[in-house]
Amino acid sequence: MDLNSLFNLNTFIELLLGISLSAAAGFRVFIPLLGLSVASVFGHLDLPTNFDWLETPQAVIVFALACSLEITGYYIPWLDHLLDIVATPAAFIAGTIVTASVAPEMNPLVQWTLALIAGGGTAGLTKGLMNTLRISSTGVSGGLTNPVVSTIELVMAIALSVLALALPVVAGMIVIGFLIIAIQRIWNFFNKPSSQTNETVSPSRELG
Repeated sequence: MDLNSLFNLNTFIELLLGISLSAAAGFRVFIPLLGLSVASVFGHLDLPTNFDWLETPQAVIVFALACSLEITGYYIPWLDHLLDIVATPAAFIAGTIVTASVAPEMNPLVQWTLALIAGGGTAGLTKGLMNTLRISSTGVSGGLTNPVVSTIELVMAIALSVLALALPVVAGMIVIGFLIIAIQRIWNFFNKPSSQTNETVSPSRELG
């Protein structure tokens, strides 16, 4: 039964919705959670019974306040880097939660394993890419361009959350393409120092 629930069109669409919201969590942790909560309160989404806590006005208020604090914090110099430290694991958790909440009824082990890999992994990759961009921005401008990066993140989080809830297939295709780019950028970012070191060491060996 679990295999049948995994391989059908509805499950595919729900998975695309989940990874799209997870990617949005990589930009801003609480915006997709707020969107998911609002959509469920107004009846746009019917979440599993173990996620009923998301379908309450109280959850909407809490997520709205959390969004406000998160958005404001990213416009305070140097606090944005501290927030990245906290937001990175938080994004992974948020991505896992939103993917699990929109997954079809299935064995809990299968549901949460899928949510961890697809949701948490997508949020983690997205957040990792934005962290590297913020570090590069700080290195180049001393942090002066970080508000621009924060604004781009905010716009992406809102746009992707709305698109995911309205057109999950379109949002999912965009996210899949984005993830390919994110993997390439993160790989290049962490391999750049070693390549530069090799270039520096090679001439000295030739002189020796």
